[in-house]
Amino acid sequence: MPFRFSPVAILVLGLFPLLGHAEDNALQLKLDRTFKRHPVSSDGAAAFINAEHVEAKKDDQIEASGDVELRQSGQVVSAGHMIYGQVSKDVLAEGGVRLEQPGVIVTGPVLKLNLATDLGEMSQPKYEFPDNHARGAADTMHILGKQSYSFDNATFTTCPAGNDDWLLTTNRLDIDRNTQIGVSHQTVVDFKGVPVLYTPWMDFALNDSRRSGFLAPTFGSTTTGGTEFSIPYYWNIAPNMDATLAPRFIAKRGTQYNTEFRYLEPGYAGQFHYEEISDHQTGTARSFLAMKHTQDLGGGLGYAMDVSRVSDDNYFRDLSTTVMGTSQTILMRDNALSYNTGPWSAVARVQSFQTLQDPLAPVVAPYRRQPQLTLNGQENYGDADVSFASEYVDFRHDTLVSGERLVLNPTVSYPLVDNLGYYVTPKLGLHYTQYKMGANNTSMLPDSSRTLPIFSVDSGMTLERDVPAFLGSDYLQTLEPRLFYTYIPYRDQTQMPVYDSALAPLTFGQLFTENRFFGSDRVGDANALSVALTSRMIDNADGTERLRVMLGERFNFKVPQVYIYSPTENTARSDVLTGVSGRLTKAWTMDSLYEYNPNQSQTMMYNVTAHYRPEPGKLLNLGYRYTSEILALSTGLPYALRQADVSTEWPLFGHWLGVASWSYSLIDKSPVESLVGLEYNQACWTMRFVAQSMVTAINVKSTGVFIQLELNDLVRIGSDPLDALRLSVPGYTKMNSLPAAQPDPGLR
Repeated sequence: MPFRFSPVAILVLGLFPLLGHAEDNALQLKLDRTFKRHPVSSDGAAAFINAEHVEAKKDDQIEASGDVELRQSGQVVSAGHMIYGQVSKDVLAEGGVRLEQPGVIVTGPVLKLNLATDLGEMSQPKYEFPDNHARGAADTMHILGKQSYSFDNATFTTCPAGNDDWLLTTNRLDIDRNTQIGVSHQTVVDFKGVPVLYTPWMDFALNDSRRSGFLAPTFGSTTTGGTEFSIPYYWNIAPNMDATLAPRFIAKRGTQYNTEFRYLEPGYAGQFHYEEISDHQTGTARSFLAMKHTQDLGGGLGYAMDVSRVSDDNYFRDLSTTVMGTSQTILMRDNALSYNTGPWSAVARVQSFQTLQDPLAPVVAPYRRQPQLTLNGQENYGDADVSFASEYVDFRHDTLVSGERLVLNPTVSYPLVDNLGYYVTPKLGLHYTQYKMGANNTSMLPDSSRTLPIFSVDSGMTLERDVPAFLGSDYLQTLEPRLFYTYIPYRDQTQMPVYDSALAPLTFGQLFTENRFFGSDRVGDANALSVALTSRMIDNADGTERLRVMLGERFNFKVPQVYIYSPTENTARSDVLTGVSGRLTKAWTMDSLYEYNPNQSQTMMYNVTAHYRPEPGKLLNLGYRYTSEILALSTGLPYALRQADVSTEWPLFGHWLGVASWSYSLIDKSPVESLVGLEYNQACWTMRFVAQSMVTAINVKSTGVFIQLELNDLVRIGSDPLDALRLSVPGYTKMNSLPAAQPDPGLR
């Protein structure tokens, strides 16, 4: 929440004018439980008074006593005693005064109000907002008009009655419903009687609109930077434009200046982010720049830009506070002009990358595309689906072989059978590729071209049967066989470069694609039949898929000969895939995938994840991932993988909640990332303590400590661990964001 305390708007959202509009033109007075006419107020709104005793006084005054109730335009004023001036329109209410308006209740000993001018005041008011579970008190409430108020020495809290764990106090709180702005002067936030925040002045919006002002300060500590502190300032420049200025003091490195600017128009939108720091530890100036912009140019034309740049390879590893941030190795610089009209689309793109290197684990920089041109289209002719895909790319690299590539790929598919329970769809295509070699051609690769016809037939069916009383419920079981045949003749491609291609990981989706490779540099020869069988158990009561079992394999009638890294990827039989997933119970869900190589009688890959969540706030995630060295080599992965993952969120005792995450590499015999935290939840505040350790580079770790105090519906103070918790503990739930129990009845 903003430091300008926009939640204070909750305190005043219900304070509509004390006087409103009635539906009649008469003010009525009840005498001994009967009604009599009375003159209306100056704005024509009728008021109704109900009392046990009424007496006419001199100077046209009416005095009512005994359960007095005044109603006018949706508001109610009740008191033990009330005097009303028929000429002056003055109202004096005394003795247990209660003012009710939609969303707000105010009580106090005395209320003075003029129905003609809408001016008045209430002494010692106590206010309550049932919709937001908020309440407060003040010395005096000044009614300055139909939609304008001022409170002297006011307080505000979302804690339940009798609990003042945190309290906002301010010398003066001004509310203007016309401009939807509130202003607070000399404001202090106390927690457990200890001041934790102070600001001499602040303004805030009374509705959902944005307002300029300071946001909540953050602070924390990391091993790479030491103690950190930041006070962001939010600038609401215009309804469609804003900026955030966030200087971040880092004890070991200096002050990092962060700026973010956002804009949104009907025809374009974007954001600009810039950081810079004069690093005391490295003795250098370091910076990060990111820009995004999209624009509709009209007539089907569009433009998109996504540009990022960082001053050095270690910037994120030294200065980021999240695992995702420290793991960034590739920053993209992309500019694209697109055109869309009906079934056709075209894109002209210039794309390059900045590669952030770890000296102990270098990676190959990707190719630049300067430019890339694509033209794609799709038309339906009768029952036939005709599509066309084309691409021209000029690949450039500082050290690797550069060159130009042209790809043309027309296809046509025609469903022979297309019924609800089964289908047969043949497809015929032509893949044409042409290369013109450029710089760094040390292997003397020749200019070349390749033309390949591609034929496939996709077919499948769905069988269903009822399975009564299975696992205590009635289920629908499906049996879904699928066959996919592919034929692509062999062409020798060893003299062609590899710019953007790789062997696609074997998945159930990849079993039903023609090409075994990503990209267009390699088109794998094929005379193969993919066979898969899927069975589902669907709960008839609510449609939940309780269990899904999948089995699939590709059978090659001729051993494939096209490869990139190693010929071991080409065998008569593909690896066997099997998977099991589903919501086993209301609390347990699981997902698994297993890949087995029947040619080498070896497990190639498997991953298993299980999630146990009996209720919000109780969560256990278990996972294990394994990739063999053979599979890593054949697909170009840098290393094999054997990693266990455990994360949990669980109530401990009392108001304490434990959070933990642990990822461990069995190959390196060391943790990849670990997190442990405690969360203490009360009715109106939460305290979080989180410590996180993560690998930022080979043999390099960073440890951070997060301490945050969250005052419900007001502000968060400290270093924010929520992003780290959501990334490390999938399914993490903020306990104070769950629906709360209904509050006690309002002040009476």
